[in-house]
Amino acid sequence: MKRLILIALLLLPTLVRGQEGRLNERLSNDLSRLPAMDAAVDSFRTAWSLRGISLSVMRNDSLLYARGYGQADGGRPMVPGTLLRMASVSKLITAVGIMKLQERGKLVLDSPVFGPFGILDGYDKYISDDNYYLITVEHLLRHQAGFTQKGGDPMFSTASVMREMHITKAPTQEQLTRHLLARPLAYLPGTSQEYSNFGYLLLSMIIEKLTGEPYETWIRREVLEPAGCYDFHIAGNFYNERYPGETRYHMHKEAKPTNAFDGRGQVERCYGANDIHGLSGAGAWIGSTPELARLVASIDGLDGIPDQISPFSVYQMTQRLSDEIYSLGWVDCTNDGEWTRTGSFSGTSALVKVFPDGECWILITNTSTWKGSRFSRDTGALVKNLRSRFDGLLPQRDLFGE
Repeated sequence: MKRLILIALLLLPTLVRGQEGRLNERLSNDLSRLPAMDAAVDSFRTAWSLRGISLSVMRNDSLLYARGYGQADGGRPMVPGTLLRMASVSKLITAVGIMKLQERGKLVLDSPVFGPFGILDGYDKYISDDNYYLITVEHLLRHQAGFTQKGGDPMFSTASVMREMHITKAPTQEQLTRHLLARPLAYLPGTSQEYSNFGYLLLSMIIEKLTGEPYETWIRREVLEPAGCYDFHIAGNFYNERYPGETRYHMHKEAKPTNAFDGRGQVERCYGANDIHGLSGAGAWIGSTPELARLVASIDGLDGIPDQISPFSVYQMTQRLSDEIYSLGWVDCTNDGEWTRTGSFSGTSALVKVFPDGECWILITNTSTWKGSRFSRDTGALVKNLRSRFDGLLPQRDLFGE
C-alpha cells in the first residue's frame, strides 16, 4: 500500500499537467454567456466584417470568461480553444525566454550579440559596420539595435531578399542574417528606436545558441508548458499547413490575390504572401486566448498562478523608462501598471491588455480589415467599453481550475 501511495504521489504532477493540458478541450462557449456583452462583441464583429473573434478575460490569475464569436472554419464555430495566429504577441513569449536565460546565468541584458565575445559569434566576416559590435541583447528587446524598415521589412520582403541573394528558396535564418549584416545600421545602437522583427529573430537564434535546442522545442518546454500552455505551435504559411483546431484566416472583401513569398504563384495574402513560419519568435506563434491568458498569469507578479520568472524580471519587463523606449516584450507599460501587447498581419489582429486592477483582456480576430489604424484603436476602445459596462457582471470563478 505504501508503495502504491508513493507511485501516486510521483505521478500526481504529471496527472495535474495533463489536466491543465486539456484546457482548450474543457472550455466551451456554453460556460461563458453574458447576453448583453456578447451582443456588443458581435456588433463590433459585424461592423468590421470579422468572421471570428476569440475573447478571454482574467482577473487576478483567475479565468472569468472565455468565448468565441462567429466562425472559425467553414461551419465550425469559434470556441475558446480555437487556435489563432497572434503575430507580434509572439515577441512577449520570446522575451520571457530571454529573461529565463538571464536568471539561469546564460546571459545578461547587456551581453554583446556579435563579435568575438558575442553570443552569435562567427558572423564577423559578414559585418559591414563596426557598430554591429555595440548591439546588446537589451537593444534587440527594445528595438534599439539600429535596424531599419526603410525600403521594406526584410522579414516581410522574402521575395526581394531571394532576388538580392540569387536563391530560389526562402533563406534560412543564418543566410538572412549574413545577408542583412552587409547593410549598414541606420543609427548607433541604443540612441534611437525603430520597430524590428529581425531583432526578435536574432533573439530566437540567441535562444537556440545558448540552449543547443530548436527555438520552438525549448520555448514550449521551458516557457509555455510551465505556464500551462500545451497547445502552442509555430504557424505554417499555407492553409494546408494549419494545425488541428486552428482557425481559417480571411482577408477583407476588397483584398486581391498577391504573389507568394516563395514565388509559387498567386495566393490569398493571409496564406502565403509572407513567410510567417520564418518569423519564429518575432511573430509565428499560434495558440488559444485562454492559454495565452495562462502565460500572462505566469509573468504578472500576482499570486494566483505561480510566476515562472522572478519579481525582478517582471519589474524589468514592465518598467517604463520613457515614452520613446519600448518595454521588454510588451509594446508599452505605463507607470500606473497598464501593460499592452499587440500584434497584426494579414488575416489576424491580437490585443493583450493588462490593467492595474489585475484584470487582463485578450482579444484575437481571424480576419483582416480595410487599411488604416482605426481598427487597432477601436479594438482598444471596445475592451475599455466592455470593462466599464460589464466588469461587475462577470462571473466570480476560475475556469482554469474547473
